[in-house]
Amino acid sequence: MPDQSFSPSPAPRERGLGSPLPSDTAAHPNPALRLLQRVVAVRPEEVPVVLWCWLYIFAVLSSYYIMRPIRDQMGIAGGVNNLQWLFTGTLAGMLLLNLPFAWLVKTLPRSRFIPLTYRFFALNILAFAAALWFADADATVWIGRIFFIWVSVYNLFVVSVFWQLNVDLFSPEQGKRLFGFIAAGATIGAIAGSSVTVSLARLVPPTALLIGAAILLEVAVFAVGRLARLSSSLHRHPSAAAGAERPIGGGIVTGIVNAVRSPYLLGVSLFLLLFAITSTFLYFEQVGIVAKSFTDRGAQTAYFATIDLLVNILTLAVQLFFTGRIVLWLGVALALALLPAMTILGFGVLAAMPSLGAIAAFQVVRRAGDYAIARPTREVLFTVVPREDRYKTKGFIDTFVYRLGDQVGAWSMAALGGVGPAIAALAAIPIAAVWLITGLWLGRRQAVLEAANPRD
Repeated sequence: MPDQSFSPSPAPRERGLGSPLPSDTAAHPNPALRLLQRVVAVRPEEVPVVLWCWLYIFAVLSSYYIMRPIRDQMGIAGGVNNLQWLFTGTLAGMLLLNLPFAWLVKTLPRSRFIPLTYRFFALNILAFAAALWFADADATVWIGRIFFIWVSVYNLFVVSVFWQLNVDLFSPEQGKRLFGFIAAGATIGAIAGSSVTVSLARLVPPTALLIGAAILLEVAVFAVGRLARLSSSLHRHPSAAAGAERPIGGGIVTGIVNAVRSPYLLGVSLFLLLFAITSTFLYFEQVGIVAKSFTDRGAQTAYFATIDLLVNILTLAVQLFFTGRIVLWLGVALALALLPAMTILGFGVLAAMPSLGAIAAFQVVRRAGDYAIARPTREVLFTVVPREDRYKTKGFIDTFVYRLGDQVGAWSMAALGGVGPAIAALAAIPIAAVWLITGLWLGRRQAVLEAANPRD
């Protein structure tokens, strides 16, 4: 049973697409609110929380997308054939970091362990900036390999912590309405970060970009502080908001145990594992084609940043106007099934045409579908689990299980290295089919748990 003392305000009866908000909200005299409600079904008391969530995830994703093309270029510089070892290092880093994070969750309230987590990563970024500034050419290759592993750990942790807070703040009904719109703040941040790197990659050293990425994490910490003060506006009872600032407690390994013991959470783990495996298949296909198509490091970085920019422009359009409507139209089950179905089709096309254009188009459409639909819908799955699982188990699944999928995909691609990109694409199709079936089951199970354990 979810911890009732930490639940948001009672969820009203779900409305279909185009149904108005309650009459008092729809007739609100504030024109800005009325305009916002044309885009998303948000209530007046939810608006400040949603906007601070926007700033929070904007800062986090801007920081990551400044560093992402640098990471990808350093992965190529370290040798495409070494990528599977970098993914192995990432998996080990995820496991090592989950245990101290679980201890923080057990010991400190969220208003303290979240800022500590982000400031730890900001110090890491500054350390890499200094190391790259003083390194010679040979040392830069090894720093780049370590940086590749670190960024691959960083991006999942900082985003997972953001969504851990959101699934704790909002009810399942609120999540269906608002998570897609909140995720648009992530997309705007990703566009901003990608644009900065596209514009400056050839003009400034990586050190300058990394310092900017570290400063953005401090902006995220500021937003967390504001959300801690505003969370009471989402609760019916003031005591619920006060209780949310107590340490969650429990055991350090509870998240790992529950991810395996609970059939529902095991299903969520499988869903994310299969997503990660197919993502890694596509990533390796892309890296191999890009390495053959471009020889200049700056051109490689600019290509990756351009793909990121296109992904996020498409994602933003869908998140602002369609995500919440799609979830309400189709329900959680079918919304989760969209990305696996798209992946089956995309790998089929890639098997027939393993070219730079085909893989670029597949990456743009698939990643936009993930960020705009699959990711916000997947977060709704965690709104029906106990509070301890919203942080510990979710953190373990979002980080270690995801990177485990990367590992399986990386070594599978290494084993398939001699068969060519077309055969590798075909090998991903049955994996995506199992992924699709898992999504349908999870969506139906989420509906059952939401009905049985309402967060009032």
